[in-house]
Amino acid sequence: QVQLVESGGGLVQAGGSLRLSCSASGTIFGNNHMAWYRQAPGKQRELVATITGGGTANHVDSVKGRFTISRDNAKNTVYLQMNSLKPEDTAVYYCNRPPSSIYGIYNWGKGTLVTVSS
Repeated sequence: QVQLVESGGGLVQAGGSLRLSCSASGTIFGNNHMAWYRQAPGKQRELVATITGGGTANHVDSVKGRFTISRDNAKNTVYLQMNSLKPEDTAVYYCNRPPSSIYGIYNWGKGTLVTVSS
């Protein structure tokens, strides 16, 4: 059974940076497209960024220029570098396949909490 594990969250002041990591047991990311999502308190989970197996990345407008998704297939890990953080970035962050994946999505991991103070 696939288990996704997100890490790297924490408390940071506005303008600060964090790097999130996502690893998996029970599967190899390989050439699978992957994505980062986030869920803020009281809101629905939303897509933040996607990356193809070949490394082509896309980011939603609200994080474009501040966040960067990347992957290291040798380490079976996907990353999200977050710079210039804002209080509105406060959320639990999750990784998974993108919603458009023809293979569907994995079971959700526990996520990692990012809290940005003003």
